[in-house]
Amino acid sequence: MNEESKIVAEEVERVDAPPRARVEDARDTYERKRDYLTGFLAQKPEPANSGEPGGALYDAIVEALKEIYDPEIPVNIYDLGLIYGVEVTNDGHAVVTMTLTTPHCPVAESMPAEVELRVGSVPGVGHSEVNLVWDPPWDPGKMSDEAKLELGML
Repeated sequence: MNEESKIVAEEVERVDAPPRARVEDARDTYERKRDYLTGFLAQKPEPANSGEPGGALYDAIVEALKEIYDPEIPVNIYDLGLIYGVEVTNDGHAVVTMTLTTPHCPVAESMPAEVELRVGSVPGVGHSEVNLVWDPPWDPGKMSDEAKLELGML
């Protein structure tokens, strides 16, 4: 066996525990660096435009859409996933992009008109428009968890 590869062991009675770190000790030696989050955290959030998600007008339109129920399925059309988009301009023009469960839906002629009337009746909406689309087609995966729970799908 080679002299350099020997392991030497030393037997000791006891080993002293290393000293514990104390916050007070660190204050004397640690210089706080510039906090880059100070300005960010001090900023107040900008209020959402009323026509954007989180804005008062947008939320009022969504609440109006949640009052419209599919006649065959006891769930509102928003939670059912039939509403693909809501756009609101600064001057109160609301455009709702929606679909129906199938092109042969019995309310295919009346539902878009009802959506247009309900959205148009929201205070602050000057003009409402509904775009009925079939692409992408609706499927049950577009439903909210609340709707799936209501229908026993969760």
